[in-house]
Amino acid sequence: MTIGNHAAQAAGPATGSAPVFPDKPIRIVVGFSPGGIADISARIVAEKLADAWKQQVVVDNRPGAGSVIGSQIVASSAPDGYTMLSVSAAHAAVPTLYAKLPFDSARDFAGVAMTCTGPLLLVATPSLGAKTAQDLIALAKARPGQFNFSSAGVGSATHFAMEFFKNKADIDIVHVPYKGVPEALTDTLTGRVHVFISPLINALPNVRDGKVVALGVTTARRSSLLPDVPAIADSGLPGYRWESWHGLLVPAQTPRAVVARLNAEIMRVLGQSDVRERIAALGLESPPNTPEQFDKFIRDEIAMYAQAARAAGIKAE
Repeated sequence: MTIGNHAAQAAGPATGSAPVFPDKPIRIVVGFSPGGIADISARIVAEKLADAWKQQVVVDNRPGAGSVIGSQIVASSAPDGYTMLSVSAAHAAVPTLYAKLPFDSARDFAGVAMTCTGPLLLVATPSLGAKTAQDLIALAKARPGQFNFSSAGVGSATHFAMEFFKNKADIDIVHVPYKGVPEALTDTLTGRVHVFISPLINALPNVRDGKVVALGVTTARRSSLLPDVPAIADSGLPGYRWESWHGLLVPAQTPRAVVARLNAEIMRVLGQSDVRERIAALGLESPPNTPEQFDKFIRDEIAMYAQAARAAGIKAE
């Protein structure tokens, strides 16, 4: 069977014995432990797809090696649309962190849809005295090497976001890596470290309680959850942008008609009012997008991470 014929059968109406996609359960592999945005967003989509298609949609968490294990599973799976990969910005970072990968982050996958995107949040311990990103830059320039920042680990999105900030602001702040977001945020709350670029939803309760100071969001626009907090680009660092994003991929040779069908249904799901509310509660939004747009976005992100890694001296393992 040719790819073209398979695609027509997979996405088109039933004719004779030709299957209609999907005619069996779908698996969404998540390369992280349960509870993160990559997992939560996958489960939101899975629930709605299962309802619409009357097929089981299973979320399969395969954490390890910075999402590499889950990615390898999907890269080597059958390119038929029945195995998808839920990715975060880590997908664009891993090529800069590992000298050898069992897959190519761009060539071995096809974008289905970006499911959600939004800002990270630059926060500071209150004792630092900074109220804005501009204040932090001024303090760091006056006392180079005397302040530090936490991250969720070497090569994490929270690490890259701050290294990009440092490079663009031309400041020297010492990196203190932790095992994850909770540990990195906790030591910012206690003042053990001075600043942290955190996932917004993790930092939000502590901002509202006054335990940390929100200095700026990393996207070009403000967040509806913190409308009084400016974008970092508007508060001392023009041109700065770093997005938190998540989406779904399939193996590269998946028929385009199947990819298009998946995208259309996921876009329909993400447009539902209850789904929009659940995504917004995470501090994120779900922009309309095509598979081609998501592919280009990922290529651009890979290039941006590579540039940030070179500037920060982050070495591949």
